[in-house]
Amino acid sequence: MSRSIAYNSSPLLASPTPVWRSKFIVAAIALAFAGLAGRAVYIQVIENDFFQRQGEVRFARTLALPASRGRILDRNGVILASSIPVPSIWAIPEDVDRDPVKLKKLAKLLGLTMTDLNKKLEDEDKSFVWLKRQVDESVGKEIEALAIKGIYQRKEYKRQYPEGESAAHVVGFTSVEDMGQEGIELAFNKDLGGRSGSRRVIKDRMGRVVEAVGEQIAPVDGRDLQLSIDSKVQFFAFQTLKEAVLLHKAKAGSVVVLDVHTGEVLALANYPSFVPDKRQNLSGEQLRNRALTDSFEPGSTMKPFVIGLALNTGRVTPNTPIQTAPGRLTIGSATISDSHAHGVLSVSEVIQKSSNIGTAKIALQMPAREMWEMFSNVGFGQKPQVPFPGAVSGRLRPYKGWRPIEQATMSYGYGLSVSLMQLAHAYTVFGRDGDLAPISMLKVDNPVSGQPVFQSKVARDVRTMLHMVVGPGGTASKAQTMGYSVGGKTGTAHKQEGRGYAGHRYRGVFAGLAPIDAPRIVVAVMIDEPSNGKYFGGDTAAPVFSKTVQQTLRVLGIAPDMTVVPQVVTETVEESF
Repeated sequence: MSRSIAYNSSPLLASPTPVWRSKFIVAAIALAFAGLAGRAVYIQVIENDFFQRQGEVRFARTLALPASRGRILDRNGVILASSIPVPSIWAIPEDVDRDPVKLKKLAKLLGLTMTDLNKKLEDEDKSFVWLKRQVDESVGKEIEALAIKGIYQRKEYKRQYPEGESAAHVVGFTSVEDMGQEGIELAFNKDLGGRSGSRRVIKDRMGRVVEAVGEQIAPVDGRDLQLSIDSKVQFFAFQTLKEAVLLHKAKAGSVVVLDVHTGEVLALANYPSFVPDKRQNLSGEQLRNRALTDSFEPGSTMKPFVIGLALNTGRVTPNTPIQTAPGRLTIGSATISDSHAHGVLSVSEVIQKSSNIGTAKIALQMPAREMWEMFSNVGFGQKPQVPFPGAVSGRLRPYKGWRPIEQATMSYGYGLSVSLMQLAHAYTVFGRDGDLAPISMLKVDNPVSGQPVFQSKVARDVRTMLHMVVGPGGTASKAQTMGYSVGGKTGTAHKQEGRGYAGHRYRGVFAGLAPIDAPRIVVAVMIDEPSNGKYFGGDTAAPVFSKTVQQTLRVLGIAPDMTVVPQVVTETVEESF
């Protein structure tokens, strides 16, 4: 039987309770509720923006919607550069499952050591870290199969370059952020890159999108770019150049091919080169676009311009005799010489035999200002109008400071410097009957007009002389091309070393055009420091010219203009520097 308790008999209840205490408790509770209500009003009304920002910082994210970078195409629509979607691997370090077996497999797939992987996972930012950007699709699938907590993937665009090292210096490359770094990729980055879009979302702490908020801005893809380059011509030119550099154990080489009618660059190649999408351990030697960034003294390739000026001003004709005996000429305290004493030569033979003395005597008949203006008119001393970063202007000093000996040496290519692109561009003046057209890296559909430099007859006369250079008695028999008539000029120049010239370091150069009666292309070749016994331009650069011309004209569909095999002169004829 339960025992009843008389609660009303408790001494605590029997004591009287003060009224103020009850009122105080009620007031305190009411005040607390008022405080909470005031705080709610403060947070949701007065300081709403601040707390909204704090919430967004923690959970709201603006996701970039990357634009697809435009393709780079050759003149025939062949892809030189394009973008493909690939996975990039990232992590939330504080959430990563540290299973050593799985992490070891992950490190191997990413090409990282365990030390490097752990270092990334111990990053100060515990909410996000890139492990590796732009991995292969197969690698992404294998990583996904590991199912490691805290490891995620994101799609990004990766640039591909199907032509590899042959077109590397033309197309250049992009960074991992898809920004142009070299070549066309850099020069036309704004056009190729397009404009990224965005969308605002709320994410949970796992990085998953919970809700889309705000307006979505669609990306605008970059536009495709069609170059003047012909991928077949580019490949043949690069391969031929590479073989020559290796054969002559040279330091480097470059080749430029221009369309005479339109000024388009059909090929621009350098060796050493690189593979644009495999750039580990690259050196400056590989990255340099030598055809545009390197300037050099062009040697005897300058002689046709000086002779052209003398013909243009009526000072000489192709048959004017020039006395070059005894093979030496003293000007002031300096003496210049020819490699052989030739005696009396016609102006045409001065080019054919590459006589320094004959050219210098003709040059000294003219005011320095005329020579300077002519050099300027064909583009020397001026930056080529091409979009490539780093293109040099070369060196052409003001004529007022020229001494007679300097004017003489400039006439055969010493005392001024040019890039190979400038030299190739200048030679188009002979192919276009005297005018100089602008050059273009983008496709041009129609012939262009140029700036007059020489009279048409003068340009044709110089072409005849250039044709003599590759024939019997000339300095460049190795430039002859099966089925096509060609013409050009050799150049062999000592390299500068300190304040003087190196005794055994040379550049071999050849610049010419074909077919000779109706030129379609100009090809310029430079071989830097050949060291395998031959160094003259006629031995090192002329064969590259010959092979490049033959392949290029065939690709362009130009019919052969010679019905017989040209007779190759076996006698070695040395050229003057």
